[in-house]
Amino acid sequence: MNSLLIRNVRTGAGSSLDVLVEDGRIACIGPSIEAKDGCLIEDGAGLLLLPGLVEGHTHLDKTHWGMPWYRNEVAPRLIDRIENERRWRAASGHDAGAQSLALARAFLAAGTTRLRTHVDIDTDAGLRHLHGVLATRETLRGQMEMQIVAFPQSGVLKRPGTDGLLADALHAGADLLGGLDPCAIEGDAVEALDLLFGLADRHGCGLDIHLHERSTMGAYSLDLILQRTAALRMQGKVVISHGFCLGDLGERERDALLARMAELDVALVTTAPASVAVPPVSACCAAGVTVIGGNDGIRDTWTPYGTPDMLERAMLIGMRNDFRRDDELEIALDCVTHSAARGCGFADYGLLPGHRADLVLVDAQTLAEAVVARPVRKLVVAAGSIVAREGVLV
Repeated sequence: MNSLLIRNVRTGAGSSLDVLVEDGRIACIGPSIEAKDGCLIEDGAGLLLLPGLVEGHTHLDKTHWGMPWYRNEVAPRLIDRIENERRWRAASGHDAGAQSLALARAFLAAGTTRLRTHVDIDTDAGLRHLHGVLATRETLRGQMEMQIVAFPQSGVLKRPGTDGLLADALHAGADLLGGLDPCAIEGDAVEALDLLFGLADRHGCGLDIHLHERSTMGAYSLDLILQRTAALRMQGKVVISHGFCLGDLGERERDALLARMAELDVALVTTAPASVAVPPVSACCAAGVTVIGGNDGIRDTWTPYGTPDMLERAMLIGMRNDFRRDDELEIALDCVTHSAARGCGFADYGLLPGHRADLVLVDAQTLAEAVVARPVRKLVVAAGSIVAREGVLV
């Protein structure tokens, strides 16, 4: 039996505890745990203990992380960015395998042990990007739990054959099916959603739909998504990424949609961008909607911004929502820990006996300080094994 005992750590409650890990799982948390023969002992030095961090929405296959600077001269429309990226990846031979591995390792060093990534599937690249990310998932198996979403970044209806490629991607190892702006990109929300929900229903998988559409257009698409979720009894299997319309609508219409999302257990992903209206996290939580935090793209043709640090993303969520109180900052942290794990469906998560031992130690007095200061991860444990010290993989 492989055992690890971390002595003298603090939780959000402030008390000093020990954590005993056996065979990759938390065996016990409490004061003064006795070490067994052959147990590796680590001094926690009074550091703050966090569960492994969760990235709920990123695009590992797109990143330029570690590559030379990409000069961004892309026009502002969503379709401009989509077409520019497709052309650049085809012309450059962008290696989704190498780049996804580089970024995933950086996430791991910063304490992210569970991650959901979208991977582009289209009629130009086929499954090439998917195979690269599948290789990354296999390389990091046992350290990072990774969900892969087969994502039709260029749409489905206007590129015939994409639906067949999405089915192939699910057979090849993708976990979930993605979708994109049923009105603004697909052009026929009813047909597009019928296709996507039908495909998900046949394959018994969940859906994660990018919904950038604003105001009443986004509300119309969201209504159709919720109708299909109810009709196909897909409660707990549908996620709305972005949901910008929920930041545009009046409170009455917004709250009615949030109530339906909560009833159907449809989770919401927020990246808290500064440039558009975003769903207010407090209102979502008050309605009972599970809110997940994510970076979206990091250093790619879409954006020069982003780092693989989920404490930074929690801070940005807090800033965008004007969270100032400590209890509010803990809500932001929850978006990249427990709420994110619940919304993505990652099992055995958290600091409880029997759960997978994903642990992060940081030099902070409180959970709120951890969000605001984003201290270096002093120690990262993934599935019971030490994988990083001082922000560097071991």
